[in-house]
Amino acid sequence: MMDDPYQALGLTKSASQDEIKKAYRKIAKTDHPDLNPDPAASERFKAAAAAYDLLKDPEQRARFDAGEIDAQGQERPQQQYYRDFAERGENPYRQYSSAGYGDFSDVFEDLFGARAGRGGGGPGAGMGDDFGGGQQDFGGFRRSGGGQGFDMRGQDVRYDLEVDFMTAAKGGATRITLPDGNSLEVKIPEGAADGQTIRLRGKGGEGYGQGGRGDAYLTLHVGDHPDWRRDGNDVTLTLPISLDEAVLGGKVQVPTLSGAVSMNLPKGASTGQRLRLKGKGIKGGNQYVELKVVMPPQIDAELAAFMEEWRAGHAYDPRKGMGG
Repeated sequence: MMDDPYQALGLTKSASQDEIKKAYRKIAKTDHPDLNPDPAASERFKAAAAAYDLLKDPEQRARFDAGEIDAQGQERPQQQYYRDFAERGENPYRQYSSAGYGDFSDVFEDLFGARAGRGGGGPGAGMGDDFGGGQQDFGGFRRSGGGQGFDMRGQDVRYDLEVDFMTAAKGGATRITLPDGNSLEVKIPEGAADGQTIRLRGKGGEGYGQGGRGDAYLTLHVGDHPDWRRDGNDVTLTLPISLDEAVLGGKVQVPTLSGAVSMNLPKGASTGQRLRLKGKGIKGGNQYVELKVVMPPQIDAELAAFMEEWRAGHAYDPRKGMGG
């Protein structure tokens, strides 16, 4: 990933959180490997996904802007802090400080290896006296027995995953490509809701030493559907009906999440009228059928003449009383 996550999204530091989200989604729709096989597009998507993962969290974004973490979300070396700490006269670990504190492990060795040996001897001495031997936990990482190295669990990572309406409603599987290029099949549970999070064990950042990988968390964003709407486990389908079906009623075929069923249409049905199909929603919820009367594509002379004759003796005002 490039050093500037804002640049990866085509933004500046002044961008709002909403603009960051929109920029990432725009890139995902054009450059996702499942949609665009161009290697250059894949690289752009990886950079954008990593950038969004860093910037979508306001607290993490603020830490990056302040220079506390880098573009990969890693802590920037606090060299001066530890050097000053080691050089303080009252520091009991001063004799074990490592010059430069060049990397992550050096800091751990200096803070805990030396601490283990504060009773005398070099780093690691007195481990049994001070810590009881074996593996010891230090708030997120673990000291291995014998004083040799540290084990720390990998970081958890978070991603956004767009899911179509039907996959979320009925359940299914979708294949995703992570920013590191690895492909993974994700099972979407039946009735998955917008904003729901799916946990993928062991699919996060790599651990340190013998520490296991972190977890990945997928936040689902369920897409809209032109015909269906959802309210919890209830769904509503907009069903077009013809003019003669609206007048005469009868049986019509209605799509459901599990296949088409036959439904009785009452005479004189109107646009907006709702009928219920019990238990045909998500996980036992109900399906509501909202009717929409659709006129024929052309009004021929025969239909026009019939309606003129009918209106002459049956005129009514559907707007009566409006605005009063």
